[in-house]
Order: sequence, then structure tokens, then C-alpha cells
Amino acid sequence: MARPTIHTCCYDCVPCSEGEMSNITDSDNCIKCQSDEWPNEKRDRCLPKVMEFISYQNDTIASAFSCVSVFGCIVTVFIFGIFTSYRDTPIVKANNRNLSYLLLVSIILSFLSVFLFLGRPNDVTCRLRETSFGIFFSVAVSSLLAKTVMVCVAFKSTKPGSPWRKWLSVKLPYTIVSLCSSFQALICIIWLSISPPFQDLDTDSYPGKIIIQCNEGSDIWFYSMLGYLGLLAAVSLVLAFMVRTLPDSFNEAKYITFSMLVFCSVWISMIPAYLSTRGKNMVAVEIFAVMASSAGLLGCVFFPKCFIILFKSEMNRKADLLGKREN
Repeated sequence: MARPTIHTCCYDCVPCSEGEMSNITDSDNCIKCQSDEWPNEKRDRCLPKVMEFISYQNDTIASAFSCVSVFGCIVTVFIFGIFTSYRDTPIVKANNRNLSYLLLVSIILSFLSVFLFLGRPNDVTCRLRETSFGIFFSVAVSSLLAKTVMVCVAFKSTKPGSPWRKWLSVKLPYTIVSLCSSFQALICIIWLSISPPFQDLDTDSYPGKIIIQCNEGSDIWFYSMLGYLGLLAAVSLVLAFMVRTLPDSFNEAKYITFSMLVFCSVWISMIPAYLSTRGKNMVAVEIFAVMASSAGLLGCVFFPKCFIILFKSEMNRKADLLGKREN
């Protein structure tokens, strides 16, 4: 840059602007680096930008998420083994044990879906990660909704001549799960057909970094998937809260109420955190929401039953339970 007050031959050396470099001494012009490059500290050459994503090799957070996910799967499989071993006991048979098995399988798949969020994303993993947890959680929440509906129907059908007796069939809970889950699957299929998620390279958010992330493709369908999941959770929460005090020793609606409170709280707090972060922090928020809600469903619904099965076997007898209900 020439000095205006002395001689035209005198100059001040000014570094190149951010994102530019010059490898010629006393050059009048700087060269802008390419979109995937960034100048070094001396700004005399361009270097490749650092690729940022949750890597298995360089991020301890990836190891932590992997360990928690595997541990959650192991605990869920252990509980599944307990329920199959004690499948003929009253507390397991109550509220449809097959729905309990389906719920446990969906929780296992939800924990395993965490691995789709780890590592370098590509088009395939982006499409799977954004739709898998939506479908898995829809199956889980619709299973809890079906359990709650059966509690309500079973109580109303105890009155003589009640019209609710015709709804006490094996097909009702499976119909609820099938319809609720199929609608979520339909949303995901339309989403993948119209504007599916894809790998996106963000070169502008952070200097010197390229954020490898998943672009949702269509925000409308992404939030439709989340909105429908939230609707299922809200309906399950309200219905479970209404029937939680019904006089039935087999009633697990109060546990479902707590699980839905945890589930809704996690996802309501996740949305503003998800929108306010970028890069791998945004992915970490989504992973935490998936694991926390899975753990909430597992802990609130199944831990009390497992405690009774393993440590309070006297409470797992039909005669005692019926006597308690009559009192």
C-alpha cells in the first residue's frame, strides 16, 4: 500500500485479507483461495480446509456415544430376556406382553440408530438417520398408546352391558400400532421420494473448516415427521394421565405417563438446541435426544416391572394382585 505523504516509492506491507494469499514478495494483489482451501498463518500459500464431522478416530465424543448406545442395547436385551423368561407371570402378561416385546425391539433399534449419526455422513446414511429414528420411535410410542387404550377399554368394559366389551379383542392394539406406524412410514416415504436428505458441505460457517453434514432436503417433511411423532407422544401422554388412577393392579398407565413426560421434555428442549447449533455439535444434540428418550422409555416402563419380577416376586402373583385391587 503506497504512502500518500512521502514518496511514491515507499510502501507499507499489508497482509492479505482473510481467505486470500500471495506467494510473491511485494505483490500488489492477493489471490483468493479456492472454496475447499484456506491460507496458512503467513498467508503465502493455500492449504486444504479441515474436514469436520464426528469421527471415530479423532473424537472422544464418538467413543462415548458408542459406549452408551451399546450399553443401552445390552440392558434392553437383558430386560427382554427377563420378560421372555417370566412371560407367563401376571405382571408380564398384563397389558399385552407382545406389545412389550415390540416396544423393547423398537428401543433396541433406536439405540442402534445412533451409529448412523457417527462417522463421515454420505447420502445413504443421511437418508437412513433422519427417517430411522422417526419410524422406530413411532412404533415405540404407538405401542404405549395401544397399551393405554387397552387399559381404558378394559376398565370401561367391566360394567354390565357395557358396549366397550366388543373392543376387547386381540386385534385392537395391533391395529393401533399398525395404523400409527404406517402413517409415519408414509411421511418418510413421501419425503424420500420428493426431496430426500443428502450430504452437504458447509464451507462458509467456520473459517478454515468444511463441515460435512446432512441436509434435510425438505424442511417441511422433516418437521412433519417430528410433528407427527410429537402428536403421538402428546396423545399418549394425555390419555395415560387420564387413566393413571384407574383401580387396577395391572394398570401401568402411570409408568407410561412418566415415560411420555420424559420423552416430550427431551424433544421439546432438543428443537431450540438443534436450531441454534451447527456442525458436529448439532449432530451431538440429535444423538443425545435419541439416547435420552430411548433410556427414558426403557427406564420408566420396564425398570419397575423388572424390580418386582426379580426382587418382589410375592407381588407377581395373580391372587395377590387381585386381592390388592379388591381392597
